[in-house]
Amino acid sequence: MGREDEALTPAGRLFLQAEMKQIIHCVVGLKNPIETEIVKEEIRKSSLLQHPRFSSLMVRDERGVEHWRPTQIDIDRHLIIISDSDSDSDSDSKEDSVNQYLADLSIQSNGLSMEKPLWEIHLLMAHRCLIFRIHHSLGDGISLMSMLLASCRKLNNPDQPPTLHHPTTTSSSSRRRTLNNPNIMIWIWNVAVTIWFGIVFAIEFVLRGLWMRDSNTGITGGAGVELWPRKIATASFSIQHMKSVKNAVPNATVNDVLFAVISSGLSRYLDFRSPNGLRDGLQLTGLAMVNLRKQPGLQELSNLMKSNSGARWGNKFGMILLPIYYHRSSNSDPLEYLKRAKAMIDRKKQSLEAHFSYKVGDLVMSTLGPKFASSLNYRILCHTSFTISNVVGPQEEIMIGGNPVTFLRANNSALPHALILNMVSYAGRADMQVQVAKDIIPDPDFLAKCFEDALLEMMERAAAKI
Repeated sequence: MGREDEALTPAGRLFLQAEMKQIIHCVVGLKNPIETEIVKEEIRKSSLLQHPRFSSLMVRDERGVEHWRPTQIDIDRHLIIISDSDSDSDSDSKEDSVNQYLADLSIQSNGLSMEKPLWEIHLLMAHRCLIFRIHHSLGDGISLMSMLLASCRKLNNPDQPPTLHHPTTTSSSSRRRTLNNPNIMIWIWNVAVTIWFGIVFAIEFVLRGLWMRDSNTGITGGAGVELWPRKIATASFSIQHMKSVKNAVPNATVNDVLFAVISSGLSRYLDFRSPNGLRDGLQLTGLAMVNLRKQPGLQELSNLMKSNSGARWGNKFGMILLPIYYHRSSNSDPLEYLKRAKAMIDRKKQSLEAHFSYKVGDLVMSTLGPKFASSLNYRILCHTSFTISNVVGPQEEIMIGGNPVTFLRANNSALPHALILNMVSYAGRADMQVQVAKDIIPDPDFLAKCFEDALLEMMERAAAKI
């Protein structure tokens, strides 16, 4: 190994394994036509080329151990320009065409070339859209979104970078109140509850990796499904609508509303797909990735890249299992989904499940190696029903290279799940990419509408309570 080579982190090696190979797609919609030379100039002066991982090849030494090796960047090799003639003229809309292009990229067999640093930018000229393809071994979604936004500026104040808001989480604030409470019995009770929930969820994780699995439904995937053809649809939500719904249940959060929408939307969809075949209360388990950096939410890029920062660059996230339950939508109060989601997420926060899964994953990678860790993660994926991620973006409108941004979206390479949900909020709206294995879920647009209708029904119910 040369002096300038850098070893991959354990998480980075995990995402190079065949079963867990992951590429993150960050999608940026633009108001004005794309100017290729402006894009190149923005790349040259961006933080991307300053970070060593984005200007290094992934190489293996004689023992097969992976390292980052510095190289010269040829920007033209990283830009994939899709001209008007290459676009899909049969698509009903620009959004459908972009989603179909993303779906084709998301099949796990469509990877990145190892002969250059592991990132690309696709320019969809006819659709005024940029797609950043970045290998997960380079960093997690929080790191990569921060790097992208560092090149953006506020639309109404071009000299200022986007404002990234970091709301304090309920769990951390309640912990501080507990520790300051003079009643030692309450403190002991809270610690005991945390330990109990932690043990219960740790056991569930172990059982999921061994044999426990969800029942088969109309959204069930399984081993090998990551190689199946994909389709993508977009469900769009108003953040103000989500806030209106959360106010209907004391101490609820926007995240609680999101999981309530998913639970209600999936119940609606399964009512359509299996009108008489599912037991009421059937559990469907989601797998969520949770950011574990010291500052909640998105980080400023300068903090992420400091060697002495608590918010180090890389992959730092834990997994949590999120059970939701099928209920016949015609018999359910829409706000009951929110109450159940809030109770479930409150228990998850208190259990420290995300921290447990991160520590166990790190220990398994360090002691048993990436192949065993990859196999364990793959089994958990095969035994659950869907994946979900949620990234908070800037609340104000932004621009990149002087071109106003109309939307921000994200998705990732296919997993053995037949349903993958990735949500990004931007300027008062939240777009959720609904990625499906089309041979299992042939109608993602209908599923996306089920999610949108679920939120509207909750909002109407919340308004009626006032």
